[in-house]
This record gives sequence, structure tokens and C-alpha cells, in this order.
Amino acid sequence: MPAYRLGRRNAAPRPAELAMRIGLGGRPARAVRRALSAGLALALVVTVAACRPDLPPPGAPTSWPTTATRSWQWQWQLHGVLDPAVEADVFVLDPITTTAAQTAQLRSRDRRLICQVYVGSVHPDDPDASRYPPQVLGATAARTGRIWLDVRQWDIVRPVLADRFRLCRGKGFGAVVLADADGYQQRSGFPLDFDHQLQFNRRLAALARSLDLSPGLLGDLPQVAALAPDFDFAVNEECVRLTQCDKLLPFAEAGKPVFHVEYAGVTTDFCVTSVGYGFASIRKNRTLDAWRLPCPSP
Repeated sequence: MPAYRLGRRNAAPRPAELAMRIGLGGRPARAVRRALSAGLALALVVTVAACRPDLPPPGAPTSWPTTATRSWQWQWQLHGVLDPAVEADVFVLDPITTTAAQTAQLRSRDRRLICQVYVGSVHPDDPDASRYPPQVLGATAARTGRIWLDVRQWDIVRPVLADRFRLCRGKGFGAVVLADADGYQQRSGFPLDFDHQLQFNRRLAALARSLDLSPGLLGDLPQVAALAPDFDFAVNEECVRLTQCDKLLPFAEAGKPVFHVEYAGVTTDFCVTSVGYGFASIRKNRTLDAWRLPCPSP
């Protein structure tokens, strides 16, 4: 029984009940019913809009409400002409090729923007490549042509990376994801170990926060358990294919988004696993162009 009827068995009809019976202000009861229905619809629209997470203004770090962790739709595009019409809440983009006009357009549509920055390597074609002195340049990765950095030399690499973060901030990004943050697992040309990388990644998270950017971690699964408290979100490649999704649970269990991508298979196969973990998952081409196929939101 509705609560508002308790104790009102002999009470006079309420105004809304009376209006439904005889009409209000001389209007027929049918017109009143239409008016009340329209008012209810408007109230529902307002309620739904109020439930959407607010996007921080430019200059503030991106927020990640825990209530939306399982419902994010995302896009990861580093190559090709940017498609701003993709139905995604979150865009991971390249800070060099993405313009301030494009980020402004996306933000006008309430999109959250993540800037992908290579922190553990440099490519010879990068605009700031010449700022890294020879003593911090190591081996070249055969697949990407990127040169690994000696991340132990924080005082040397920090100013370059700080400027990369400032570029992101200046273009309207509110978050940054750290790429190549796992040099200790690679043939970097330096004797990097687990603790060197852990200290470097934590310093970068703190640096991002000092510049009003929300920090995220790309890859580096062996350190997720240690680093999850320092980062706001994670980006992962192929945890379903590699059967490694459980390693990302420290983020999911803390209510932090995990943006996950698979490059092979059909969504009906891998979505069951990844969405079950609470991840936001999509299928992409390895080239990370505009094409995407998302998993349905739970």
C-alpha cells in the first residue's frame, strides 16, 4: 500500500485527486491529466540529467565518479582523421596531432579527454626528441622504432615530460595516460628493475596531479597492485586474449575505470569476460584509427 494513503481513509481528496475528478481551473479532467503527464515527463528528464556525472571545467583534472565506472563508453584513436561524432564518453587521443579546436569541440559535447604520453621512450621524430641528452638514450625497440629512456635519471627526463603534460593541459585535456611505463620489462639498454620503474611511475602520477591532470596507467600489469592507489584509471590491451584481466582487479575493486581493448575476436565472446570484471571494453584495429566496436554497457 502506498505510504501516502496510511491514515487517510476518511480524509478529503487531495488537490491532485480532486483535479483529476473535476478538472482544475475550469479545464476538463482529460486536459489536466495531459498536463500532469507532461509535468511528470519533464521531471523524469531533469532527474536523468541530474544523474550524469558533471564534467570539470577546463583547467581541472578529469573526475571519474565511481557510480559510472561500469557504464563508460570509450574511444582510442591515435591515427587517421579524428571522428568527433563517435558515441563515446571518453576519448584517448594523441596530444601532437589533436588540436585545441578539436578538444574544445569534444568538451562542448561533455566528452572526457585523455592525453596519451610516452613517458619511458622517445621517437626520433618527436618534436622534443633533441631535448634528451645521449646519456639517457638506450636501445631502440625493433617494432616501434622508439628509443628507451633511462628513467632512473629523473632530474633529466622530468622537465621534458612536464612540458609534454603541460601541452596536454594547454590543449584542454583533463587526464593523461602513461605509455611505455614498463621499460624494466624490456631490453632497454639499462639495468632497470622493478623498484626503479615503480618509483618513476609514482613520480609521474604526482607530476600529473601537480599540473591538474588525472593520471592513468597503460599496461605494466605486474605493478598494478602497487600502483592502483596512485592512479585514477587504467588502459589495457588484450587482457582477455592473454588471460590477464584478473591483474586489473585492484582498479575495478576500487571503483576506478579500466578501459580495455581487444584487437581480435568478436565482442560476443570477449565482452562476457571483460564486462564481467567491470571493464569498459571495445574492439579496435591495431592501427587505432577511428573504427571501433563497443561492448554493451551493463
